[in-house]
Amino acid sequence: MLRDPDDGAMRARVAANAAQLGLRLLDATSNDYLGLAQRSVSRETLGKAGAAASRLIHGTTDEHLRLETALAAWVGAETALLFSSTYSANLGLIAALGIQGSLVISDAFNHASLIDGARLAKAEVAVVPHLDLEAIRLLLRNRQSPCWVVTESYFSMDGDGPDLGALRSLCDSYGACLIVDEAHALGVFGPAGAGRCAQVGVRPDVLVGALGKAVGTHGGFVAGPKLLRDYLWNRARSFVFSTAPSPAHAALTEHQLRLAQQADALRAKLDSNAAHLRARLTQAGLKLIQGSFGPIISVVVGENARAIAVADRLHRVGILAQAIRPPTVPEGTARLRLTVKATFADDEIDRLADAVEDACRAS
Repeated sequence: MLRDPDDGAMRARVAANAAQLGLRLLDATSNDYLGLAQRSVSRETLGKAGAAASRLIHGTTDEHLRLETALAAWVGAETALLFSSTYSANLGLIAALGIQGSLVISDAFNHASLIDGARLAKAEVAVVPHLDLEAIRLLLRNRQSPCWVVTESYFSMDGDGPDLGALRSLCDSYGACLIVDEAHALGVFGPAGAGRCAQVGVRPDVLVGALGKAVGTHGGFVAGPKLLRDYLWNRARSFVFSTAPSPAHAALTEHQLRLAQQADALRAKLDSNAAHLRARLTQAGLKLIQGSFGPIISVVVGENARAIAVADRLHRVGILAQAIRPPTVPEGTARLRLTVKATFADDEIDRLADAVEDACRAS
């Protein structure tokens, strides 16, 4: 996916176009689903600026430990371990768990961080077709060695997700461990925004969460049993050899986490906005991803040049949208990826729907 090397300049151009039309800039690209990233914070929210060392050396602070306790409680896990990013969390997790003789079974549409973690692991790696439970069952059927089944709960390009209950049952039947990346689901789905696993009553063996999306800061975490935390503390290289996240950032994230947990009204509005936009685009006859749900709505246009043209037409009317092209998505499925926000008013959803339909018709 090629992008404007100066994203700030592009945003400024789109904002200027919106202003000329007397409209508000609509950001349909970011993952700030609840709008919490745009909120101002007080000095009292913050702590010490830097940790100055890795967690293993002398970098752990009370702010880190409080945040990890809050994160574990949020997702119903015994413990959690904070990483500087969700990418480093997935990378360190999969590489550390994928010991020689084990098998990592990975969904074909898993995020690059999970893929790269599997590449670094010493385990055998099997990539299965997207959401294909039978393919996973066939791999597990005669397997005696440890197996890790790895999936996202809500896929960031297609806006779909697995049957988590069926996946949990399948893993239990064959003694496999289930790893679920809830990056795009936390804050959006489930009670108090605890994710899709919590929504359907499934407890994965390992849960990965993101803090740079609905929570509105940055960073990632791995949640699970204390034994897992102790193991990653010593074996996840992306954790071991990284300076600890800023204590100020950890304190801010704990504050943002409380806001996300209490944001039921925002989640209801987000759900309503997503359903409204999806219905409008479907009525217009545009091609959406079959089985998609939630705030990620991808309009498949096929050719790269057409996707770029559609995005450019939206930019001209003050809507920030991104053309997603191979290799981020499969060849022939270039698309306009839209992310709905809880902060969009009803008339802005209609404005977005009208603009996307017009841009697709004209391109």
